[in-house]
Amino acid sequence: MKLSASYHKGYSLPEYSNFLLIVNRPIQSFDLTLSKQTIGKTSWEQVFKYPEYGLSLFYSTLGNKEIFGNELALTYFFKIYILNRDKLQLYNRIGIGLDYVTKRFDLETNPSNVAVGSHVNIHFNCRFGGTYALSEKLNFNAGLSFDHLSNANTAEPNLGINYLTAFTGFSYYLGNKTEKRRVELPEHEPKSNWYLFGSVGGKHLQSLSTKYFVVNSLSLEYVRETFRILHFGAGVDFFYDSSVPAFLEKDGREFRQQDYFQTGIHISQTLRYNRFSLSLQEGIYVGLKNEVVQKVMYNRGIIKYNLTDNFSVRLAMKSHLHILDYPEIGIGIKLK
Repeated sequence: MKLSASYHKGYSLPEYSNFLLIVNRPIQSFDLTLSKQTIGKTSWEQVFKYPEYGLSLFYSTLGNKEIFGNELALTYFFKIYILNRDKLQLYNRIGIGLDYVTKRFDLETNPSNVAVGSHVNIHFNCRFGGTYALSEKLNFNAGLSFDHLSNANTAEPNLGINYLTAFTGFSYYLGNKTEKRRVELPEHEPKSNWYLFGSVGGKHLQSLSTKYFVVNSLSLEYVRETFRILHFGAGVDFFYDSSVPAFLEKDGREFRQQDYFQTGIHISQTLRYNRFSLSLQEGIYVGLKNEVVQKVMYNRGIIKYNLTDNFSVRLAMKSHLHILDYPEIGIGIKLK
């Protein structure tokens, strides 16, 4: 086990034109983590060069205490070592979790906060850093960190807050280090599979409305396991969006029954680690178009966990480029 502490300082990244007029202070953050490095119990741990995982308690200012307040977040993170040379290590760390923000949008008391519409949000973190061993148990750490917080479009407004910081700190090993296991890995044999996914989600009209609408999707995907950790795929999607009539009415447009549905095709790239996988999908509407946003392209970010060889659960975020549409949860079955 390893205990780490770091101090961050940096600046907000503007999401809209007048954001910098509201921000009046630099970002300052403090991070306390407890982590454990893998030792090679599975082939996946060796493939990823003995990654590290753990929990992070993160506190940060947000650039304007009166409007945005401060943030307290708890995230789970996964760290991959890019370079490991004696005393020097370079790594990439990605984490996700929940936060509590002390100030949110209020039409009467805080109308200037058009970035955060809820106290509880999703916090995403990506870091690139380096570690230098000062002794057998004490390390010095430094690097760059990107952080994003938003509520996944569950409340309005939801522009979110992004910030980039430089950090420095120390980590200390609790107890003795465990010897890493090293065994010869079997050669990867590429194979192909078909998957069927069904998902459900919720959205609202992005007009400070509290009413939620059900959305559903059904997807059929072909996946080629080209490499052990990197897979490529292509598929077809069928969407149902119950918010379409209300949105078109609000926009002064005519609604047709077929407007409930959208169809599309997509390609995907998947990074796999044991039972977990992270996928990016890029799709285009074909046939039944999306009359709400009137965009040609849609995207998904997906976290999937394989319960068995044939069944899986997943969490996805559907968007149109950088504009989030809605979150969804679903189940999947391997057909072949």
